Amino acid sequence: MKFADHLSKAQIQQFNQVRRFAENQREKPKPVQHEHLSRRDIEELMGIRRDTYKRVGGAVRRR
Repeated sequence: MKFADHLSKAQIQQFNQVRRFAENQREKPKPVQHEHLSRRDIEELMGIRRDTYKRVGGAVRRR
């Protein structure tokens, strides 16, 4: 059975008024502000600017 089958017509009208009021009061989504990244920031995020390590005679050295 549907929810509306258990209500009178007056109760259904009241419910619809409350629902419409709630929909109008809902906040509209704000426009998304995109972050402008520099080329260096993007490279750091991708991992290009990480230190490179190499094993030299058993020791690990940074290149």
